[in-house]
Amino acid sequence: MKKIILSILVFLLLTGCTIVRINTDSIDTIVEVVLSKDNNLYNRVGRGYKYYVPRGVTYIDTDETNDKLYSQGNYYYLYVDVISYYQKISIEYEEKKDAFYSRKFSKKDGFGSDGYLEIIEEDDMYYIQFVYNYSKIETVVSKEDLNDAVLNSAYILSTIQFNHEVIELMIDSQTLNNREEKYEMFKNKQNE
Repeated sequence: MKKIILSILVFLLLTGCTIVRINTDSIDTIVEVVLSKDNNLYNRVGRGYKYYVPRGVTYIDTDETNDKLYSQGNYYYLYVDVISYYQKISIEYEEKKDAFYSRKFSKKDGFGSDGYLEIIEEDDMYYIQFVYNYSKIETVVSKEDLNDAVLNSAYILSTIQFNHEVIELMIDSQTLNNREEKYEMFKNKQNE
């Protein structure tokens, strides 16, 4: 019995489990740690994309490529831009000096994708606009929820994975299905 317990302990020690704790006191640290990692997690699937909804965040509804999420009294609005992904459109953003927080990310700086994080303070509330990986999250939170909102948004945006084949089919089928058809609403259809 002792040998079994000892061998299990040795096995656990040698295989190693790592837990990474993120210092959530700094927005810069949150962004750099989460966005610099390759995250292949997902638990939510949309049309042409999938992503991970972290613990504590609840999925509410979807409208096309817009998802509504909820956490600790705050609503998050996620927009996934499949057209920009498909066309590989680059993001244009200039950091704003008058914003509470404004930062641009780029692939050449070690991030997986281009994007930006902008936080505007107004009336003790913080409007967050986080763009990364051809997706955007917008939310309005209080000061005490600010770092958690940035952390949740960073996790969601960093885990978005696109399915190129599905997006290509969606775009091609839209061009075939968007034919014009003439309707005459005020013409009498009854025979006299």
